[in-house]
Amino acid sequence: MRHLLSILDLTIQEIDDLLASAEDILDHPDQYSEACRGKILAALFFEPSTRTRLSFESAMLGLGGKTLGFHDASTSSTRKGESVADTISVVSGYADIIAMRHPKEGAPLVASQHTRVPIINAGDGGHHHPTQTLTDLLTIRRELGHFENLTIGFCGDLKFGRTVHSLMEAMSRYAGVRFILISPKELAVSPVMLEELRKKGIPYVECESLEEHMGELDILYMTRIQGERFASQEEYLRLKDSYVLTPDKLAGAKEKMLVMHPLPRVNEIAPQVDEDPRAAYFREAFYGRYVRMALILKLLKEREGKPVSPDKGRPHYPRNQLPGGVCKNPHCITTTEQGLGQIFFQDEESGEYRCFYCENKAE
Repeated sequence: MRHLLSILDLTIQEIDDLLASAEDILDHPDQYSEACRGKILAALFFEPSTRTRLSFESAMLGLGGKTLGFHDASTSSTRKGESVADTISVVSGYADIIAMRHPKEGAPLVASQHTRVPIINAGDGGHHHPTQTLTDLLTIRRELGHFENLTIGFCGDLKFGRTVHSLMEAMSRYAGVRFILISPKELAVSPVMLEELRKKGIPYVECESLEEHMGELDILYMTRIQGERFASQEEYLRLKDSYVLTPDKLAGAKEKMLVMHPLPRVNEIAPQVDEDPRAAYFREAFYGRYVRMALILKLLKEREGKPVSPDKGRPHYPRNQLPGGVCKNPHCITTTEQGLGQIFFQDEESGEYRCFYCENKAE
């Protein structure tokens, strides 16, 4: 069964096909209004969400289907201590496809091991957010027309920002791409991700100044400092106003540079920037509905004709496991999920062992 847990689950050709499908739906919505009649989407959101949850629900309704689910873990049996595995085992018997957001990294992978239907990762901690990445890619395609030879500035929380991680992985596949990584040292991109960029030969610059490289950028991807990811409220308050984009700071930017943001914003983009034609973040949110419509159609079509059975496949664990390793990531699903062991796989290129669920380096 096909799931979408990471943007790397899709080939470049599949991404191109999905974006083309999304554009066709955007341009001809009436032709798709009955495409999912009789189908049900379960939207399981274990942490708060506005755009992602509502865009999934709107997408399914726009395809003629129906939705069910919850928008807060406190309103589900999670509050009673139910595991992700048990929740998915039950809910996958009630729906045809599941979109799931969870604060713990690797939770969608656990879900994929206990489901009868396709799982879409709608965000897991600071790990992956593939449907936001598809939204970002559609925005770039509609607004700039290409993905090659772009200089992209990522600004803000580059440590916990799952949208940053996913978009960097996606754009790393295209020729001539260069990254400017703008953040306080405490919120810099992880050494693991920087090593991946070096392996792929992708040039990048790390800096702490928003204005320093503004004139070079084709895209400025702003992000919010995520208070919910910090262990210390004091540390969050110290860093939360590190970067605020204002019209004055845009003065040296290219005329056709895009300002993008996965939203919600707090105060990192001044409201006055909204009037600038380069501000694409609300258009970006609009495109998200159509990307998710295309993705739902793709996954349901690939599953077409396969029987719905209460007998699920067994989890597939990696070979070359590391006995005695420890994942010290406090946000990993192994810290809360019942019955999950410490499982590590060996990276084929580096030889390092990483957590099977959150991909954190073994210690």
